[in-house]
Amino acid sequence: MKKIWAAVLGVGAALTLALAATPQPVHAAGTLKVGMEAGYAPFNWTQPTAANGAVKIQGSSDYANGYDVQMAKKIAKALGKKVVVVKTSWDGLPPALTSGKIDAIIAGMSPTPERRETIDFSRTYYASKLTVVVRRDSKFAKATSIRDFKNAKITAQLSTFHYEAIDQMKGAIKEAAMNNFPAMRVALESGTIDGYVSEVPEGITAQNANPNLTYLTFSKANGFKTSPEDVDLAIGLRKGDPDKAAINAALAKVSAKTRAKMMETAVAVQPDTTSDGNWLVAILKQYGPMLLRGTGMTLLISLIGTMVGFLIGLLVGIVRTMPKPKTLGKRGLQGLVNWLLSVYIEVFRGTPMIVQAAVLYYGAAQAFGINMDRTLAALLIVSINTGAYISEIIRGGIISVDAGQFEAAQALGFTHLQTMVKVILPQAVRNAMPSVTNEFIVNIKDTSVLSIISVSELFFSAQTVAGQNFQFFHTYLIVCAIYLLLTFSISRLFRLVEKHLDGPKNYNVMTNQMQVETPEVK
Repeated sequence: MKKIWAAVLGVGAALTLALAATPQPVHAAGTLKVGMEAGYAPFNWTQPTAANGAVKIQGSSDYANGYDVQMAKKIAKALGKKVVVVKTSWDGLPPALTSGKIDAIIAGMSPTPERRETIDFSRTYYASKLTVVVRRDSKFAKATSIRDFKNAKITAQLSTFHYEAIDQMKGAIKEAAMNNFPAMRVALESGTIDGYVSEVPEGITAQNANPNLTYLTFSKANGFKTSPEDVDLAIGLRKGDPDKAAINAALAKVSAKTRAKMMETAVAVQPDTTSDGNWLVAILKQYGPMLLRGTGMTLLISLIGTMVGFLIGLLVGIVRTMPKPKTLGKRGLQGLVNWLLSVYIEVFRGTPMIVQAAVLYYGAAQAFGINMDRTLAALLIVSINTGAYISEIIRGGIISVDAGQFEAAQALGFTHLQTMVKVILPQAVRNAMPSVTNEFIVNIKDTSVLSIISVSELFFSAQTVAGQNFQFFHTYLIVCAIYLLLTFSISRLFRLVEKHLDGPKNYNVMTNQMQVETPEVK
């Protein structure tokens, strides 16, 4: 048991030092940090090489390319800077900008009045036009007007004008908005929806990549009624950005003809979605390294988060089960500490991890100017969140030990610390081990929410892959198998740990004592 405790404490100390030593990102004066999803072809996508002028994604071995990336390069050149792409989920882009994690949003974002309340925008860098993407075999594939979608289930991306535009499709059933285009394409392929509102370049991409899909074009009279601020795409900037004038000047020099050519090029060089032969081999060959890196990040965060969370939970559980002191002052101090720990537990158990991640990563930068590394932020959130749950698990394990053992230890003259370390905790930890295993498994799956702070874990990588190859079922089937392999392996590993903690089943106290006390006779 001493070896186990020494190993746990040693690992905890090493992890704590590693977290403390993690370098903080520095905003270099010569860089332009651009936020984008890198999964919305042909505007932006992820690829494994620097081919066709791609830009490396910060903190990743992958590269970003597309119309947005090439436009960002033109802007950066005019500013005398170098482009740095920060891959972030759509919901995470505005807080990343306002907190200073990125310098600009170039991700196909429209300058709507709601967005202008929190961020500023440049002049238009691409004039968009709305379309509806449907299945080619659907009865709605022959629609010539937005009024031809009676009883059609239509959706669009969350927090975009596209979703509001569905209200113009009289008779259509407005489904719940979805977070990204891969999710909408999966829903469309599976028949959950009949179509989704998008932009023409994305519709062209969907049609070229998947022969089962098509995008619709409408005449001006039969199409969506839009204003320039709804469909024209602009660069998102912080309020009062000193580079806004220079960015607008650079955009003014890019002619409409050049922009059209840039979009044609983006459509032509976007990742090939066709595959010959075995789909499994094709996906693993093209996107295997990306999925492997995502798996590694998921395992790293969940492993460290669970171990550090276990140490936190262990300490909190011990403190909350300490006997009441005799003196009034110490009782008051203990009451205050227990109250603070109760608040910590209730807050982190009562709020979603995705909210906690956003508050820590973006809130710390916006409120206190703390520019935290995203991986460090992810580790801290998972560790603290896990600690809140495990503290209650440990407390339950301690309480489950028979009270007579406490009394027996005290009768032998043990202090509270000696009683906990030598008698109670070995039993409490063993009793809590199945629940700790469950927390580890939950952490493996819950890391999927960390894409909100730009962490490219397994699920975020899968969304990128599915958004590019349009093989949604196949991609998510592979990812499902990876998650299952991880969780199954963890379950079996912890079963071995439990068996080791149980000791031999035929252990006999008197026999072992006699073996120790009786000298060997030669």
